[in-house]
Amino acid sequence: MRISTTLPMTEAGVPDIAMARRLEDLGYDAVSMADIITGDGSPAFDPALVLAGAAAVTERIGIEFGVLTLPLRPTAWVAAQVQTLQHLSGGRVVLGVGIGGFPGSPFWRAVGAPLRGRGRRTDAALRVLPGLVRGEPTEVEGEELSLAPAAPVPPILIGGDSEAAMRRAVLYGDGWVPSLIGPAALAEKAVRLREIAGELDRPVPSISIGGHAILVDDPAAVESFTRSLVEVHGMAPEEATAVPFTGGPAQVAERLHAYSEAGADTAGLSLDGGDWIRQAEVLAEARALL
Repeated sequence: MRISTTLPMTEAGVPDIAMARRLEDLGYDAVSMADIITGDGSPAFDPALVLAGAAAVTERIGIEFGVLTLPLRPTAWVAAQVQTLQHLSGGRVVLGVGIGGFPGSPFWRAVGAPLRGRGRRTDAALRVLPGLVRGEPTEVEGEELSLAPAAPVPPILIGGDSEAAMRRAVLYGDGWVPSLIGPAALAEKAVRLREIAGELDRPVPSISIGGHAILVDDPAAVESFTRSLVEVHGMAPEEATAVPFTGGPAQVAERLHAYSEAGADTAGLSLDGGDWIRQAEVLAEARALL
């Protein structure tokens, strides 16, 4: 099973780029960076810049947007960034995209991002991004442009739990990325994903689950995380307690296997809590047990 995770923060509160090499040595398939700039004072970093730093200190590991908010940025600019990262990394980019979870935040308003029609804007971007990255003459916002030098189009993963996101993944993506979902619910969604692909006469996308792991003995961190799922995301308490990955390598491997049986071939987990290095080792050990 393919695995990826995010970088830890340094004591100064910035992404620890050097830890991308540690993930590469541990056999991770990708290092990922989320796109969560809100402008309300919450710490956040531009994912393209962080991933460029990770690409510069590694040689093999994938460089993954997990996920990039397309309606927040001009499509041509996104294409230029992806094209550049493909050249800087030697073709290691994985482009996870979504419609965005923070519309109406101060950052969205400041950059003039649309609050309505985000799905339509995302679909329009996905229709032209491959051609732009390949360097083909492409019309964007009424302007024909060609970006050079051309680069390989990276795998495109579509984030979101809704049926609209699943349909978007079938139409424009190589994979679908639901998050905060249990194996049983994922198995049901996987059936529907195959149905949509059949209806549209398209290949069935791969499935990558996004989630969180607390792989150290930190009951307070687990309790805080599950409480946020209930209070912020509206989950039932029994559902929320089943979401985070916890325990040692054998227990984590069992959870990964359950997701694999449900249809997932990739797990992208954010390592919460303390001792990031040990948690990264536990997850790598768990994958080796599969």
